[in-house]
Amino acid sequence: MRASARYPARVPTRPTDPADGAHRPLAVSVVMPVRNEEHHLAESVGSVLAQDYAGEIEVVLAVAPSQDATEQVAEALARGDARVVVVGNPGGRTPDGLNLALARARHPVVARVDGHGALPADYLSTAVEVLQRTGAANVGGVALPEGRTPMQRAIATAMGSPLGMGGARFRVGGAEGEAETVFPGVFRREWIDRVGGFDPRYDRAQDWELNLRIRQAGGVVWFTPALRVTYRPRAGLRELARQFYSTGQWRRRLAREHQGALGPRFLAPPLTVLAVTLGAVGATAYRPLAVLPLGYAAAVALGGWWIARREPVAVRVRVPAALATMHLSWGTGFLVGLRGRSGAPAPSWPAPRPR
Repeated sequence: MRASARYPARVPTRPTDPADGAHRPLAVSVVMPVRNEEHHLAESVGSVLAQDYAGEIEVVLAVAPSQDATEQVAEALARGDARVVVVGNPGGRTPDGLNLALARARHPVVARVDGHGALPADYLSTAVEVLQRTGAANVGGVALPEGRTPMQRAIATAMGSPLGMGGARFRVGGAEGEAETVFPGVFRREWIDRVGGFDPRYDRAQDWELNLRIRQAGGVVWFTPALRVTYRPRAGLRELARQFYSTGQWRRRLAREHQGALGPRFLAPPLTVLAVTLGAVGATAYRPLAVLPLGYAAAVALGGWWIARREPVAVRVRVPAALATMHLSWGTGFLVGLRGRSGAPAPSWPAPRPR
């Protein structure tokens, strides 16, 4: 086990997948790192508890200090249903929360779900069937961003398009088969244990990095369009810019530390930032360079209008701004990088709370 990816020892429990011919469905632990999810957490947990899955289900919420009532909502959910367990994540970081939830999780299948995601009723039954049919270490499907306000719907439209997020199958769909990474992931627990859990050094991209180690260890990561997860994207451009800037920074670090982590589509945003900057600055001395920022603006405006053509006008007019925010924030974050940050060390782990 890698020292940089260690996590607490799991809680010893009775076997939940006996090999005695009983043919019981595999029990599933759903792990959710949550922070500032007051408005979405009950819906997300409710979608897990309402699964049509025949096997045992538990939900482990790793709750970080929040600026809203997330902690109170989580505790109320745990009081209302014995299948919900709350563990503290005092440091607030996502990989720490995932590893703390894993330490408390009891079952041989682990599904990661975000606090602002919602699962269709057949999600776990489909995921476990695909795990067993393919022998994969991890399976996942398509992320379906869904907005409520015009700005959030515009962001969702941009995020669900190849023009916004590239051609990754977990963003835009595609044929079933092996993949580099999937969203958000339903794992065989044995594979998480084998590779050492989520690397606590990665504030972002920890799922991609974990899937990379699984593949390097000989495991299969499997995409299927039959799995679909609805989630709520950021509500405004400022929040979107922060999210994508940070993601770009962490993708730069991932590319630096892992060969094969940087495909051509990840170079498009930083190259776009460089081209737009060169054109904007250089046009004062050489006017033809203005074609670079103007051309980009025209492409985003026309492309955004096209991908949102079935949306109301209030959404359509906002999509170009969402696209530009995503491209330029991600690209700038990638170019800036983490400026020498070495990542957070593995934390000292508190004892899991009793069930």
